Amino acid sequence: MKVFTETEERELIDAAKLDPGRFGELYERHFERVYAYVCRRVRDRAAAEDVTSEVFHHALANLSKFEWRGAPFGAWLMRIASNALADRWRRLAREFGTESAEATSSEPNPEELEVRAQLFRLVDCLPEDQKRVVQLRFAHEKSVKEIAQELGKTEGAVKQLQFRGLAALRAEVSKQAPRKSGEAHG
Repeated sequence: MKVFTETEERELIDAAKLDPGRFGELYERHFERVYAYVCRRVRDRAAAEDVTSEVFHHALANLSKFEWRGAPFGAWLMRIASNALADRWRRLAREFGTESAEATSSEPNPEELEVRAQLFRLVDCLPEDQKRVVQLRFAHEKSVKEIAQELGKTEGAVKQLQFRGLAALRAEVSKQAPRKSGEAHG
């Protein structure tokens, strides 16, 4: 997957504001990240697909209101997803006459959302086999055995791909951490 610079993403957003048909490119760029975020909270595929659809429908309908304020477009989508999930939990709590813990929890802070978005971008840059294993293992919460069956690999091969993928992510995060703190002071 191509990694966009902030300038490229801004141009794409501006183009989509003028021509909603261009929104598909933004959708393609951010779908996996939003879907994985929703899946970790909903754990039901159909519900996750519904919520993810709501997120992108809301984003398209409100794209003209999006402004760059220091957080990337992906963080804006995550905020929409967080709100959609909170709305869903409140609806379910009303339907079942219970107060859901998720419905009353505070919304995630923008820094946390940006860290998650950055992690998803880094996962996208992994070699394809490592990326697939990391996504299946952590976003879809599948067991090593399930992943091995799905990919037609041995459990040992899946464990090795997971280990290499996580090691690459750790290395990239540690390379970027000094830059981030340097940017804050400079």
